[in-house]
Order: sequence, then C-alpha cells, then structure tokens
Amino acid sequence: MIDRLLGRAELKERIQTLEEEKRHLERRAAAEEDRRSEAAADRQRAEAQVNRLEDRVESLEDRVERAESDEETVEFRRVSDATEGRLADVLGRLRGIESADPEGVLTAFVPDADAVPARVSDWFGDRTRLVRRAAPTVVVADDTGAVSVALSTPIEPEPFDRWAAAPRLPDAWFRPTGRFAFALVRSDTFARGTYEGTDRVDFEGFTSDITEAHSKGGFSQGRFERRRAGQIDDHLGRARDAIAALDDVDRTIVVGERSVLGEVRDLADVTDLTDATGAPEAALDDAFQDFWTVRVHAL
Repeated sequence: MIDRLLGRAELKERIQTLEEEKRHLERRAAAEEDRRSEAAADRQRAEAQVNRLEDRVESLEDRVERAESDEETVEFRRVSDATEGRLADVLGRLRGIESADPEGVLTAFVPDADAVPARVSDWFGDRTRLVRRAAPTVVVADDTGAVSVALSTPIEPEPFDRWAAAPRLPDAWFRPTGRFAFALVRSDTFARGTYEGTDRVDFEGFTSDITEAHSKGGFSQGRFERRRAGQIDDHLGRARDAIAALDDVDRTIVVGERSVLGEVRDLADVTDLTDATGAPEAALDDAFQDFWTVRVHAL
C-alpha cells in the first residue's frame, strides 16, 4: 500500500533531499557558533529545524524499511507523558507486577536503536522496531503478554537486560531523589537550584546583556563579533563559577541550549537540551518539569 501511495524511489529521493538540507543546516549552525555573530534565537531556530529534519528522515527511513519488506506495519498502542503524581502511579502499577516464575518479567535498558539486547528482540519479534523508535528507553514486559511498555529515563542507567520475578525500576532513574543541583545555562541566562527530592531549597539566577544584532553604523562587524563573544564568555564564566561552587550535592544536572552546553559539560554528571526561556526562576521551573517528564510508550 505504501508503494502505491508514495513509492520507494520517491521516499529515498526525499530522504536524500532532507539529508542534504540537514547537513547544510548543521554546517550553518557550526559556523554561527564559531563566529558567534548570529543572535541566539537564530541558532535555536536552526537547531530546531535540524531536529525536525532528523525526525522526518527517521520517519521516512522507517517507512522505506517497511515498504521494502512485506512485514505488517506496527505502531505504538498509546503514547503519553507522565510526571509527578501520574508518574508515581505508573511506576507503582509496574512495580506491582510479581510472577511466581523467577523469570516471568523482562526489564531492560536499551540505550539506542542499534543496541537492542537479544532477550528484548527475541521476546518482541516484529515489535522490536517500536523499541528502537522509543530508545533510549527502559522496557518492561511479562511472559503472559499482559504488560508491554517502554519508559524514557531522565537519568539513564547502564545497559542491562534480565528476566526476573519482578521489574527493576528504581526511583532514581525516573524521579528527583536525594540532594542534587539542577542548572539551566543559556547564552544570556543562568539559573541554578539545589533540590532535596522535588523541593527546591536554594536558588541562584542572573541574566547578562548580550548584544543581539549589529547595527549598520558604529562598530565594524569584526569588532561587534569580538564584543559579543566576550560578553557570552563572561556570562558563561559566571555560570561555571556558580556551578563549580556547589560542594554539598550528590550530583549535578545541567540543561541548556546546544550552543553553550558544551562549555559547562565537564562540571555536570548529567546534561540535556532544553528550550526553556524567560526569567531565570521561571525558566528553571519549566526546564525542571520538562527534564523529569517521562514518555510512556505502550508497545
């Protein structure tokens, strides 16, 4: 049916076009970061478009794979997001699964689409494609087929797979636990909270004035670029100092925009991208909520 509606050749041609567009955008984003002459908003839009193209390419490649095989199309039964109370309910239900058979429940962490354990692929068969699409993910299934789910993990564990009498789902993979720092770093905004579980017990935040556009008069382009790069460097220096000063936390999580996250990655135990914007405290709250949201795929 896919062959008739779209055609494999047309799909492959479209994938090639999208790949070329993606490479062009990646080169442009890299050049912008080197020069630091474009506004942060422009970089974010380019990065967002790259991400959309990557998703589109992945989708089309999956359709080509299905079109070139005679396998039946499989889709997720349901996809939803869970956080706070809803997440506690989901985890509680899954932890309630107990089997009289010491090998009646499968749990595995699949770090990426190319690292699906044999136990997982053997059990899921054709539906292994869904596991690949959900990765990185923790998979839970039971030997009756009544339970079959994949959960995203804010804190990724080491890869594992096992059959046991009950699933392995520690809170630390999915929910805020212990005393930790959570920081948001953007080219002009910094916010950091110290948390005990879900409770924030300390906060620090600031913004920096970063020149966003070069006027036609006044500074030359080169001088403008050097001035803006210096402003961002000063801002990131303050952010690094604020993160490095923390010494009473179990771990440090840093989220931010792609163009600056690498500048503070060495100070973090966990990093992730976020598009949270606004005043420091509000942006931190949004980023915190987004980071601890778990995507639930019913397989």
